[in-house]
Amino acid sequence: MAVQPIRLFGDPILRKPAIEVVDFDKELRRLVQDLTDTMLAAPGAGLAAPQIGVGLRVFTWNVDGEVGHLVNPTLELSQEQQDGLEGCLSIPELTFECLRALSVVANGFDMHGEPVTIHGTDYLARAIQHETDHLDGVLFVDRLDEQTRKAAMKEIREAEWFGAAPPTVKLSPHPMRGLGI
Repeated sequence: MAVQPIRLFGDPILRKPAIEVVDFDKELRRLVQDLTDTMLAAPGAGLAAPQIGVGLRVFTWNVDGEVGHLVNPTLELSQEQQDGLEGCLSIPELTFECLRALSVVANGFDMHGEPVTIHGTDYLARAIQHETDHLDGVLFVDRLDEQTRKAAMKEIREAEWFGAAPPTVKLSPHPMRGLGI
């Protein structure tokens, strides 16, 4: 179990839809632990597998002291919406107002393949929607209104980290990392 490098805006894996998990095995449990360790070390409110270079439909969250994970999520969104500041570990140090559903019902599985349903409102709903977007290759800046998105892209291009080389793979990489998924 280890903290992994977080992929930054511009890395192609962040734009590629992740594939569904089919094997609920030791490698998946290791991935969930790596995601959790990395999210907590960052620190962040959530982290999706593509953000550490693994193209599988898995994410973790840490909201109000509750740490959890979800595999192969599907979402039911409320019609009622919330507007609030949102940031992303793959777009460091930048936050923007982003419109999201106020509540969500997220269905999926835990790392052992057991069905899970998460009911979230407010910040938890925002985190679940944000992380599920990552699994679909969508970044929160894609959800901003046109004027805010233009301002966000300008700030991203001017950020010190923008255009930095992608992280190098450690000598003992995650077993799924080199598989192109």
